[in-house]
Amino acid sequence: MDRNPSPPCSDAEEEKGDAVGNTVYSKHWLFSVLTRLIEVISPAEPDPAASPEGARAELDEEMENDICKVWDMSMDEDVALFLQEFNAPDIFMGVFAKSKCPRLTEICVGILGNMACFQDICMSISKDENLGQVLLQRLCDSDSPTLLETSRLLLTCLSQPEVANVWVERIRENPSVYDCVCFIMSSSTNVDLLVKVGEVVDKLFDLDEELMLNWIKNGTCHSVGPSGDDSPEELPDFKIVPCILEAAKQVRSDNPEGLDVYMHILQLLTTVDEGIQAIVQAPDGGKETWSLLYDLVCQELCQPDDPPIIVQEQKTVLASILSVLSAMFASQTEQEYTRMRKNMPLIGSLIRILQYMEGCGKRADENSKESEQEETGRTDVNEEDFHLKILKDICCELLSNMLQELTKENTLEGLHQGHLNEHTCSCAFQNLLPLYFASVESFLEVLREADQTLADNLEKRFPSLKVHT
Repeated sequence: MDRNPSPPCSDAEEEKGDAVGNTVYSKHWLFSVLTRLIEVISPAEPDPAASPEGARAELDEEMENDICKVWDMSMDEDVALFLQEFNAPDIFMGVFAKSKCPRLTEICVGILGNMACFQDICMSISKDENLGQVLLQRLCDSDSPTLLETSRLLLTCLSQPEVANVWVERIRENPSVYDCVCFIMSSSTNVDLLVKVGEVVDKLFDLDEELMLNWIKNGTCHSVGPSGDDSPEELPDFKIVPCILEAAKQVRSDNPEGLDVYMHILQLLTTVDEGIQAIVQAPDGGKETWSLLYDLVCQELCQPDDPPIIVQEQKTVLASILSVLSAMFASQTEQEYTRMRKNMPLIGSLIRILQYMEGCGKRADENSKESEQEETGRTDVNEEDFHLKILKDICCELLSNMLQELTKENTLEGLHQGHLNEHTCSCAFQNLLPLYFASVESFLEVLREADQTLADNLEKRFPSLKVHT
């Protein structure tokens, strides 16, 4: 059976008064489905043959078919308004309170999610405190499809400036949200769910630094979380960073957009001192975080066999990853994993990213000239330039810090492995000068000990360095 069958239409011969707004959907049919939904959750007499207490119920096939049609129809604003006028959110509240059928709960949350796409309805849903609390409780559900629809609904509401603060405050006042979100990130293998939950966390942290700080410091209290039945389950003492890393590992291969989301969450953590400390003061001293990000840069993203234009596609995720690595390197120079003997491939990858950006920059200049008369084209190019500039700035900062830490032995190893040569060093100098002159000068002194000829050649290419030596 299709997930969302095609919605019904009013017969052409029926009076126009039966149509919902400007649609061809039937008011009478919608009334009948919602009425049957009320009957499903409020039977006149208990059914002796009903499922035992606590057991999951199955949704009648005809009812599922019809309520899925409503789900599909609710993407239309006229239908959404009609459902609002018919107090559908109150009916769904009854479903959440009484239904033992996960599929029915999923569909009802999904319909609310569609309705929330329209500003006035979103404001009405958001201001209903009881409904808001019940929806947050859905995050403790054990059913992945319901969790996915709940996350989609929350993200929709958080994306509406008029009501975002209502939800931020509501979430801040509900400690169980933290635990349930961490539980999902650390244990789910459903990539779609992990991506959507990640988008919710990313939006929350972006909207409210105080909430982010609370979640960074959290992990000391236990809350009720998902369980297979109605009995509460005490969740582990979650810490936010390991949960983010676990989710990132799950999505990294299957969903590049999801990886981008989780890397941006880590980047947001590094915007506050508490976040950096949460990363580097983990039981492993931040080694797991560094290893994951190092592997992404050196083994997966912007590789030697990729065309240079790949940096355009990966610019946001690269910027997030390098920003976190830069923050970790600056604060953890004594950690074993930051030792230069292990990180020459990372230096090579940073220089390759800069090389690729130079290629993209030349191409952007050519495109800009070709579309000089096209306003939209110029806007797109400027936006691309802006994002690439951010990536370049972050890349140069990390590269300069790492070059300053190189010893003669590290440099010889880099030369032997091919990460350092005249071409790569020239690219590095070209991008680092003049802002990071001290770093370049320091590296050149070490390079002179390792390879005098290469150092001399670079001095000839960059006369400003020779003046100061």
